Amino acid sequence: MSKTNQANAVMLTASLGFLSTILYLLLFLFKEPILQLIAQGGWYFLIPITIAFILSYVHGAFVNHFWDVLDVKPNPMGE
Repeated sequence: MSKTNQANAVMLTASLGFLSTILYLLLFLFKEPILQLIAQGGWYFLIPITIAFILSYVHGAFVNHFWDVLDVKPNPMGE
């Protein structure tokens, strides 16, 4: 991997890590209003599901890029 690609990969990883951290921080800061919305019933049950999908996607992308930057790959099965 060239130095430019490596630098871009590191910046992308750092950005995703920062975004993941901010999303978790926002979840903890706004847990009471979120719980109040959910308690109203109806379609508000979709709020925690949506939050979970967003957090999972961003954090998963961060972890994927993190391991790619470190050049850690799984061994193929059977070898």
